[in-house]
Amino acid sequence: MFEKKAQTRVPINELLARRWSGRGFDPSRQISRQHITALLEAARWTPSCYGEEPWRYIVCDKATNETAWRNAFVCFGQGNQIWAVNTPLFLLAVSNTILENNGLANQWGKYDTGAASMSLCIQATELGLMVHQMGGFDAEMARQKFNIPDQYDPMSMLAIGYQLPLESIPEELRAREMSDRRRNPLTENFFEGEWGVGFRY
Repeated sequence: MFEKKAQTRVPINELLARRWSGRGFDPSRQISRQHITALLEAARWTPSCYGEEPWRYIVCDKATNETAWRNAFVCFGQGNQIWAVNTPLFLLAVSNTILENNGLANQWGKYDTGAASMSLCIQATELGLMVHQMGGFDAEMARQKFNIPDQYDPMSMLAIGYQLPLESIPEELRAREMSDRRRNPLTENFFEGEWGVGFRY
């Protein structure tokens, strides 16, 4: 497994630095149920507004439920299907739009669900897995395929698996896999005291 470690201004947690969203998945390696359970536990223990736990994840494990896996796969855009076909596990992240304790709209549910997915990604990195989160899927098709109630919004599809060795990555994917990891400078997205004043590091 080759690494694409983030180049940071100061040292950060190793798992955060190593986490990345590759596309070169190994179709020959399945994920154990123990590892899948660990991913879900990491998401489960994420903090949330009022402790509501608004996230729901639909597990589509090709090894144990190929029908669910195919139902997820057909929801992807064509560009994502090209590489996602090699992925052994898809998770559909869904967010509750209603607060259970008072019946009001949960304006933090999407934020909390995203946080749960990040917890899951970090656990995946610890286990030697790679996660690629996608917005490029048909949410309404997913709602129908998986019988998701109207109260819940499909947020993201997560493709999870083991990374191919560099020499085994198909030529059409290799350039994207090997491209530099880039982020905006700290001063562009992080402000000091007021809007637009770049953080001083």
